[in-house]
Amino acid sequence: MVYVMKEIIAAVDFSDVSVPVLEAAVKITQALGGQLHLVHVVEAEPTYAAYGFSPDDYPAMHEIQVESASRAQIKLGKMAEQSGLAGVQTKVLQGQPLHALLQYAKEVGGEMLVIGSHGHGFLSSLLLGSVAEGCVRKAELPALIVPMKQSDDS
Repeated sequence: MVYVMKEIIAAVDFSDVSVPVLEAAVKITQALGGQLHLVHVVEAEPTYAAYGFSPDDYPAMHEIQVESASRAQIKLGKMAEQSGLAGVQTKVLQGQPLHALLQYAKEVGGEMLVIGSHGHGFLSSLLLGSVAEGCVRKAELPALIVPMKQSDDS
């Protein structure tokens, strides 16, 4: 009996590690079958409600948010074309990255998450945390962490 993995989610942030993430996700999708979801998370619009302001007081913030999501969707479309796979689903998510990714995975019945690691080191991860580390700890599905390729100079 052959198991076909149905929903594979690749999360990209358009940094240098995004290409290796896409390459790994394509290989997994081809090897295991199923559907590739290519996603990017745009941080949520800041709220000023605690200070008595509304989004109408800062319309530029909303315009920046809309423009960021639009540009991200275009970039995801180009990456989907570069993947060479038919039917790649693209989605721009909004919110805190870890929460948005895990929520999306739950919504689509994700069976594997492919995400990049920037290799910031122990202290940075300890102080700042990382989306990749959070996925390993909190995801209810397997998470493949793709490391950023180190240059020969390091």
